[in-house]
Amino acid sequence: MSTSKTYRSSFLVLTLVLLGCLGLNVSLGSVSIPLKDTFNAIVGGKVSQDSWSYIIWNYRMPKAFTTILVGSGLSLSGLLMQTLFRNPLAGPFVLGISSGASLGAALLIMGSSLLSGLFSFGIVSDVSLAIAASIGSFLVLLAVTIVASRIKDTMALLIIGLMFGSITAAIVSVLSYFTDATKLQQFVYWSFGSVGNLSWQQLLLLAIIIIIGLLLSILSMKPLNALLLGENYARSLGVNIKKSRLIIIIATGLLAGGITAFAGPIAFIGLAVPHLTRQIFDTTDHRVLIPAVLIYGAILLLLCDILAQLPTSAYILPINAITSIIGAPVVIWLLVRKKKMIF
Repeated sequence: MSTSKTYRSSFLVLTLVLLGCLGLNVSLGSVSIPLKDTFNAIVGGKVSQDSWSYIIWNYRMPKAFTTILVGSGLSLSGLLMQTLFRNPLAGPFVLGISSGASLGAALLIMGSSLLSGLFSFGIVSDVSLAIAASIGSFLVLLAVTIVASRIKDTMALLIIGLMFGSITAAIVSVLSYFTDATKLQQFVYWSFGSVGNLSWQQLLLLAIIIIIGLLLSILSMKPLNALLLGENYARSLGVNIKKSRLIIIIATGLLAGGITAFAGPIAFIGLAVPHLTRQIFDTTDHRVLIPAVLIYGAILLLLCDILAQLPTSAYILPINAITSIIGAPVVIWLLVRKKKMIF
């Protein structure tokens, strides 16, 4: 009972920290808006300038909620992969799904340089990029799912996923070699990742994808706990390994593929947050870990986004760079302090 109360108090504190980070994220930006006016705009009160309310509701709020969804989704998908493969280095992109999304984006942006106009679509918009990346990630997910239904060895599946990633990365490299500088720059800019380009309609679609992935993850909590002690132990508990593995892969594909399609590839979060969560909560029970990584991932990416947008400055740093620069030392410090990895 005391452990349960400890977890409840921890979740309460984390929720308050998340709300504080959300408020801070919305209040900061290139345009200086007083905290009082920011709060009034959010709750529907009177704002000193109408333009401030427009900025908050059409730019900052969608970006903040996108950040929460992306941080939570990547963290959850990383937890699923680390448990499935029982590998602390596994992340949400080990199955090549993110590489598939990158290939879709690369074909849209750079394909015309190599294939003489076959993939030339004129102006590339955020919507067309999301569609192309979604198609790429879906095709790789479909291939991985077919392979997963035919093999029994989970480690072999991990290697096959890495090979899918290598193949798609090689094709992207060929496209990059033959494309012109302008299109190459556009693709590189997309690969930096961004949480600030989504409209409310796109945000709703991303939220639906992540909710489906979350529901599949919740349904897999018992198999996930059993898999921590090995597949043979899980079978002895009556877990259908093949079915559970497919559900976990589909959940990860939806989370990682959907996020990469809408926000670009964002590194580190999916790999690091599950380890941070285990170090702080000191448990391997997915009934605790799943909600914990959702909140931790959202908090960490909100903080990274605050640093990336350089408050009161017009410059915005690549979110990919900030997640690694800020997050990696934190993980190293935690592991050195704890002297062991909980897994």
